Amino acid sequence: MRNVTDGGTMLDSIRSVAQPLSGAMSDYDGIVDMVGDARFVLIGEASHGTHEFYRVRAEITQRLIAEKGFSAVIVEADWPDAYRVNCFVRGASNDRSPEQALSDFQRFPAWMWRNTVVRDFVTWLREHNAGRPDETAKVGFYGMDLYSLSTSIERVIGYLNSIDPEAAQRARDRYSCFEFTSRDAEAYGYAASFGTGEPCEDEVVQQLLDMQRRYADVTRSDGSMAEDEAFAAEQNARLVKNAEEYYRSMFRGRVSSWNLRDRHMVETIVALTEHLSRQGQPAKLVVWAHNSHLGDARATEMGTGGEWNVGQRVRERYGDASVLIGFATHTGTVTAATDWGDDAETKPVSPSLPNSYERLLHDTGVPSFWLNLRDDPTMVSIFREPKLERAIGVIYRPQTERVSHYFQATLSEQFDAIIHIDETRAVEPLERHAPLPDGALPDTYPFGDDVPTADTPG
Repeated sequence: MRNVTDGGTMLDSIRSVAQPLSGAMSDYDGIVDMVGDARFVLIGEASHGTHEFYRVRAEITQRLIAEKGFSAVIVEADWPDAYRVNCFVRGASNDRSPEQALSDFQRFPAWMWRNTVVRDFVTWLREHNAGRPDETAKVGFYGMDLYSLSTSIERVIGYLNSIDPEAAQRARDRYSCFEFTSRDAEAYGYAASFGTGEPCEDEVVQQLLDMQRRYADVTRSDGSMAEDEAFAAEQNARLVKNAEEYYRSMFRGRVSSWNLRDRHMVETIVALTEHLSRQGQPAKLVVWAHNSHLGDARATEMGTGGEWNVGQRVRERYGDASVLIGFATHTGTVTAATDWGDDAETKPVSPSLPNSYERLLHDTGVPSFWLNLRDDPTMVSIFREPKLERAIGVIYRPQTERVSHYFQATLSEQFDAIIHIDETRAVEPLERHAPLPDGALPDTYPFGDDVPTADTPG
């Protein structure tokens, strides 16, 4: 192996293997080859508001679907909101446009999914599926987050109303334990944590068990559409159960709530994989979420602090059948808010800090490229030296850049590949202002950002 301790030699080594991104779909040939027979490709983002992160991720996903037979995209979004998009892309909804299909994304930060890149990807996916008359061959779009407690309750009851009114009444009775806080998730969590209200733990567990039994019965007797509907209802019940636990835990500290949230995401990935695999070939999933969820937490200060995440758990469960891809940028603009519930703004991104991976990648002088951190021993060695790594969530506070948006990581252990785009621009929301219903706090408040620091909890 070459000696890469000298700064100039290190940069020369990176330049020699950097695979440029020119904007052509052929740019991703090496990534597709690296994926090989893997069944789980986790593609991150270093912010929730960067156009190039969304665009490149969508283009890689299109190639994985078209060439590698990937069967689903599962994103950092709530199940019921994403399931409306799933119905649209599979030709099973009354929505007449992608904008309509995305219209359930109303809570802050709506721009994460209501933006022009996601709209165009949803359009592409619907057209791709239209050429596949076999329902089981159509590619789905799903959510794995857990903030839609109230909506998921409504979806469980609505599903049961259509097939078993008595079961729907039992669900209403169980979920009525949330009514003392008017299904306000944060108020419920506070009341349950400090003894001012009875927790709903037993009720939500019983409802999930009932939905799991119902789904098992359907899979033994009915067609794929009935299976999908039963599975969607079961997932909503799982979300309610896990959200109840999450909101009870949020006042006990960040580590507990972070781990519960990512545990739910992993449970959703596993359940969806098993559901789709029953319908044919073993399912293959592309996962979209923030770098902080999809990079292996064991290689970051998150892991040192007791947190784990989706990337870690997927690697532990599926090994070499998983590929983890991260993003980085040096400067540009980003769509973000200054505080919770604020309108989306186009904010300038401060140049990356010295001793950060972003600065090292910037110093190569290559404007856009990706690196294989799995198979090249020199790159593994260079990126095994711990450095700062930047993470911008839905909140961006450049005035506290170091505290709010950087953490220590070991990049070659965190990701299998890194995509660096030196200067990036803000993603374009479908609208800048999406008011919260009745002035309520967002379900994510105050723990919904994805920056793993004390200043902006994830």
